[in-house]
Amino acid sequence: MDILLMGPPGAGKGTQGVLLAGRLGIPKVATGDLLRDAVKNATPLGLKAKAVMESGALVSDEIIMGIVGEELAKPSCARGVIFDGVVRTIPQAEGVAALLAGIGRKIDMVIFFDVTDQEILGRLEKRRTIEGRADDDPAAVQRRLVAYREQTAPVLAWYEARGGVTRIPAVGTVDGIAGQVRDAVGR
Repeated sequence: MDILLMGPPGAGKGTQGVLLAGRLGIPKVATGDLLRDAVKNATPLGLKAKAVMESGALVSDEIIMGIVGEELAKPSCARGVIFDGVVRTIPQAEGVAALLAGIGRKIDMVIFFDVTDQEILGRLEKRRTIEGRADDDPAAVQRRLVAYREQTAPVLAWYEARGGVTRIPAVGTVDGIAGQVRDAVGR
């Protein structure tokens, strides 16, 4: 089963992705993790990504899709994956669809974690206080929300036009939201 998790920064994709992956016994694939691993392991795509990231530019869809394709080729991903933050643009959505089609699979479900900006700002401020993450300061969060709306939110409409999106109101406890995800997935 291949499931795509979508939502704004701080919506709970990472937390719920880990829980869902554990419950289904399949890996969670997150772009940031894949990029860091590829750079750390000095893979050919990792070296390209490192050069781009060090220049301050965004990593291209081509590099992202290459790294995702390498991950999908691993035996651990043969039964499916939970995609977390992988699809941020329509070209990436098309790329993931093509990668999966190439191995006889498709996105089985898209789950959108619906959260208000006010809730996101509160969550990320709390995370910044606990974890000390510089990328969670209010100005950075505002920039990420703007980027999300401009680039990623249109992807939601792309998926809705191709078979639907399950919307989860992602407010409440982690366990409560996990229960909604479990109900939506059916396991």
